[in-house]
Amino acid sequence: MFSWYREFSAKQRKTFWACYGGWALDAMDVQFYTFLIPTLIALWSMSQAEAGVIASSTLITSAFGGWLTGILADRYGRVLMLQVTILWYSVFTALSGFANSFEQLLVLRSLQGFGFGGEWTAGAVLVGEMVRARHRGKAVGTLQSGWAVGWALAALLSTLALTLLPPDWGWRALLFFGAAPALLLLFIRRYVDEPAVFLEHAASQPRENFLGGVRRIFSPELLRTTVLCSLLSTGALGGYYALMTWLPTYLRVERGLTVLSSGLYLGVIIAGAFTGYLVGAYLADLIGRRRNFLLYSLSSVGIVGVYTHIPISNETMLFLGFPLGFSAVGVFSGIGPFFTELFPTGVRGSGQGFCYNAGRAVGAFFPALVGFLSASMSLGQAIGIFAAAAYGLLVIAAYCLPETMGKELVAGNAPREESIRNA
Repeated sequence: MFSWYREFSAKQRKTFWACYGGWALDAMDVQFYTFLIPTLIALWSMSQAEAGVIASSTLITSAFGGWLTGILADRYGRVLMLQVTILWYSVFTALSGFANSFEQLLVLRSLQGFGFGGEWTAGAVLVGEMVRARHRGKAVGTLQSGWAVGWALAALLSTLALTLLPPDWGWRALLFFGAAPALLLLFIRRYVDEPAVFLEHAASQPRENFLGGVRRIFSPELLRTTVLCSLLSTGALGGYYALMTWLPTYLRVERGLTVLSSGLYLGVIIAGAFTGYLVGAYLADLIGRRRNFLLYSLSSVGIVGVYTHIPISNETMLFLGFPLGFSAVGVFSGIGPFFTELFPTGVRGSGQGFCYNAGRAVGAFFPALVGFLSASMSLGQAIGIFAAAAYGLLVIAAYCLPETMGKELVAGNAPREESIRNA
């Protein structure tokens, strides 16, 4: 099952685990806030709207951070930017623990977002360029499962901090612990090198200036790819945000289910998410990137339909939490390798950084649109409409792009088109 990992050299394994740890700890730092919202509302008399503004601001700045990191990774290297982004989100997570007001926390969490968005870009490009073509989906997709690990760590640590410490100290201690990922920099500086394909490109081609990569991904050569990849990300992230933001409210308010607040329900969803990432990673190399997107999109729409249109009991809802987590996140396993293979080496960071984070920025509006639409119809119907539209957009965009499974990467600026299988 893990033959692809056994083929790695010792250096490659260290690179993989450095990126995996960075992504998991990134997710942990980001998810801390979601568990602290009730505590902060109680301590500061902060409104739900203000809590939502902080969450949205982090998401928006992460989109800009991801794009900027991609541009800088093409110029200064993937490994350097991986270190910068990990240090950035670690520092600002810890500094958030000193906040004493809504305004202070808003600024600090917004700054933290730049590192949160950038780490995905640097890590996905680094692993995507390091691994052999026939294993790229498995390696980059498995890397994506680090999000579920970080989510689980955040759930566990927040429970301990808020249970064992007084509320006013518990939330601060949790955020102070968010500085721990900075220790990963010692490992990266010692053991992680730039991918060979990037070094070959840097040695043979002049590096793009700061705006050169931006211009190239919008040049006639790459404009279609950039637009379609951005639409694909919008569908994936918009569908995820619309579903995960509103489904708990729907089940609690319209279905009257109380189990949503229990750790058991959250654990089932996280277990499903972790499994969905790993299965999606293998399917991306087995059936292709596009078919993988189609399968997970149909699964997501199906599970949303069950939740919003079929009466279910608390026990059934708990049981279905696993396929919900599985379907909602598995689609992301294919995005990293797909984008790596669609953009040439010279602007791979710029292309991946812009497209993924353009989808994040636009998709951030989907939860608000669901809320507006629910004023004229039931919340369940609104969720179903937006989930179907988002995943439909994802599939259409994917099938307008070439299938890239098995594509070899080259050091030059032009992709090796003969290895693309237009299945």
